[in-house]
Amino acid sequence: MATDVAPIVFRCADDDCVGMLHESAAPSTRGVLIVVGGPQYRAGSHRQFVHLARSLAAAGFPTLRFDYRGMGDSDGAARTFEDIGTDIRAAIDELMRRHTDITEVILWGLCDAATAAAFYAAADARVAGLILVNPWVRTEQGIARSYLRNYYGRRLLDADFWKQLLTGRIRVGAMLTSFCADVAAGLGGRSAPPGPGDEHGNGDDPASNAALPERMAAAVGTFPRPVLFVMSGQDLTAGEFDAASRTRPWQRILRGRDNISWARMDAADHTFSRRTWRDELATRCIDWLR
Repeated sequence: MATDVAPIVFRCADDDCVGMLHESAAPSTRGVLIVVGGPQYRAGSHRQFVHLARSLAAAGFPTLRFDYRGMGDSDGAARTFEDIGTDIRAAIDELMRRHTDITEVILWGLCDAATAAAFYAAADARVAGLILVNPWVRTEQGIARSYLRNYYGRRLLDADFWKQLLTGRIRVGAMLTSFCADVAAGLGGRSAPPGPGDEHGNGDDPASNAALPERMAAAVGTFPRPVLFVMSGQDLTAGEFDAASRTRPWQRILRGRDNISWARMDAADHTFSRRTWRDELATRCIDWLR
């Protein structure tokens, strides 16, 4: 699956951004931009973005993965996922400058990069579609409900949990305290914490007073072109999004929309860390792109 890859440097405002451009064997009118979630750089966890970009390019889609400003090898101050619209636009500019045959770009993002891509897409007519993988819509209420639904539910069905409980290896008091705290948070509506690693704020979005799930629903709702959601079955972030997608704001967006597709990988974790999951993810994305 070897494809030609070239390191590139391009300007974004007053800073240099570093990327890797994977070339397809034949000219294509459709390119892919991999938006990297934080905090990580353009290779991704266990080099997942390297493998993905190679697969997409081999299938005929030139693919650029890059470090936005303040991340990896790119210049500039650190910024949140809500503040990288300028970086995404500069990367699209560079991809299309180097490939004049490309007329449309698909944005691919995992976790908070998926949310960033959704926030950006409607503002740029060159964006022809979105692939949003385990999108980040965290709120304190959402993560608590996800724990209650996924973590505690699975533990009750785990024979080893009951063995540890009956033999005293689990501190019942601490477990109940944690459980009650999660119930209280799940029933409450406390404001959303920052994002992964506690470095994501609300940025300067004029709708930042709304909760993140509702803001992302509004962003997807204003984007009329095809969207593919890819959801892992063994991931709390995906579980949070699944729960959010059943709320009224999301149902208003999703109901009757024929531009939205879903791909579910029940065995996969958040970053598709096994080769079989990585390969299946690439295949599902390529099938949709075609």
